[in-house]
Amino acid sequence: MKDGESVTSYCARTMEISNKMRFHGEKMEDVTIVEKILRSLAPTFDYVVCSIEESKDIDAFSLYELQSSLLVHEQKMNQSSTSEEQALKASTSTHFSNTRGRGRGRGRGRGDRGNRDGSSSRIGKEEKVAMEMAIDDFFNYNNQSLILQLKYSQGEPIKAALAATDLINTQRVQAIVGPRTWEEASLVAEVGSQSNVPVLSLADPTPPWATKRWPFLIQASPSQQAQMKAVAAIVQSWGWRRVILIYEDTDSAAIGVIPHLSDALQEVAAEISHFVAIPPLASSSLSEELEKLKRQQCRVFVVHSSLPLSLPLFETAKKMKMMEKDYVWITTDSTASLVHSIINKATAISSMQGVLGVMSYFPETGPQFQDFHTRFRRKLSAEHPEEDNYEPGIFALQTYDATRAVALAMVETNESGQQLFDKILLTDFNGLSGKIQFTEQKLAPGNMFLIINVIGKSYGELGFWSDGGLGFSESIDEGAIYNASMENLSQVFWPGGPRTSPRGWTLSTISGRLRVGVPNDSYYSRFVKVEYDYSTNNYSVTGFSIDLFRETVKLLPYYLPYDFIPFNNGTYDALVQQIQLKVRDHLLIRFSYSINYYSHE
Repeated sequence: MKDGESVTSYCARTMEISNKMRFHGEKMEDVTIVEKILRSLAPTFDYVVCSIEESKDIDAFSLYELQSSLLVHEQKMNQSSTSEEQALKASTSTHFSNTRGRGRGRGRGRGDRGNRDGSSSRIGKEEKVAMEMAIDDFFNYNNQSLILQLKYSQGEPIKAALAATDLINTQRVQAIVGPRTWEEASLVAEVGSQSNVPVLSLADPTPPWATKRWPFLIQASPSQQAQMKAVAAIVQSWGWRRVILIYEDTDSAAIGVIPHLSDALQEVAAEISHFVAIPPLASSSLSEELEKLKRQQCRVFVVHSSLPLSLPLFETAKKMKMMEKDYVWITTDSTASLVHSIINKATAISSMQGVLGVMSYFPETGPQFQDFHTRFRRKLSAEHPEEDNYEPGIFALQTYDATRAVALAMVETNESGQQLFDKILLTDFNGLSGKIQFTEQKLAPGNMFLIINVIGKSYGELGFWSDGGLGFSESIDEGAIYNASMENLSQVFWPGGPRTSPRGWTLSTISGRLRVGVPNDSYYSRFVKVEYDYSTNNYSVTGFSIDLFRETVKLLPYYLPYDFIPFNNGTYDALVQQIQLKVRDHLLIRFSYSINYYSHE
């Protein structure tokens, strides 16, 4: 390191030499470069070098982490605030930030968002590792560095907004990446738009009006609409007509899931019979809610919740014998895309046997993903050895791609604000999670999903579902055969182990029998005829209308108990009025060539 040379300049010069050596075939691992930099720093850095060697695992210490530690030490040595400000604004040290919890963050202070986010959540761990890898890759291939500032909101939107304000006003960041819940993203977007700082939101649902209200907001994760179509396609495939939606009680579900799922089900002649909102991390009320659902006829459940809520939900359902024959459970991406993280946790995976999952598809072939996969596993295992599985999920890939999009935009412009925002919107590359391209400030929607089935100690991949009128397929290559039904996919393992598909309903334990009113004095006995059987003390109801009603009931996708109730000595209007008076649930009136209209004001 030359006298007076800055950390940024020295690291860039070292990387340039290392890249040339790599180009000529010499093997240069990151750990080798880290060791060379540590040995050749100026004496003024002896203190930080000793600190790093004593407290860090050099084999897992990345170039980005090393440079960040050195930059912090370099800034502390600067005496004037002016010099500090100039260092922050240096074109080769462009700052951008993330406001969600991403784990401990070596050398960046501590923070925790509890069970939902931060270092204790699987998503938080994956995203932190992915962001740091994206910065490392940018540094390695561009000889320029970005400083990643991590802030922790602890799951509270207000804290997220305050953190964003501090990052913008104090740290002078140029972009913010990462809010994954709409509650946080909306407040951070407000702060960012006021200061002309682009905010790339990873929150799944973003309202259509959001980008107009907050002009610097960019939706960096795909819409939920296509995913809900995939769920509806599964429902249609097995002939189910009703589902019960269990969702985490957040604004995100109300905005991005319920409307899309309702519309998608309506298109396949199905509906949501019950909406069950579960408070985040509320395990005490799960048994009460499930007990209510257990009494209903519908046995098809769609679960949209975070993994920390889904796990106790399924464990409680298993204890209540709701993971057995005749039950159907379908999870959305928020849980399905994290099943890989629990396959070595016996209690968790055993509680989900037979569950179907719809997860975002991403290609696992190609040198780019394979390189990322190897390095991600190494880094995650080094930082979080407590994890049972080190595979990256869709959330890690989305975070990596969003971070890369910001970094590439910063390469093309030295400006911030509107100019940087415009450059980000011009992003166009094939990322790890798919095509990264924005239209009207929104990421191009995903149109392909993987259907999984939890079996034994892991899960099986049944096949794919593709949007655009294609449907289900066993593969996605050029010769793929698409079908509207799942029957061409692998065999489904249903809860309780049966191979035959569940009918989706059962006898209700609380619903009463349907009371069907029939006229006792019909003039056309061929349509409706009521006779009293003195031997059984019961009425006998026959006729064409009765036969038609019975055959119609047989076609229903659920059990419907009913009783015929004769209506004596009254007009048809009086018979119809029984519904208004709640005396009859349904009315059966003879067919006639004339029609009498009844209206009740």
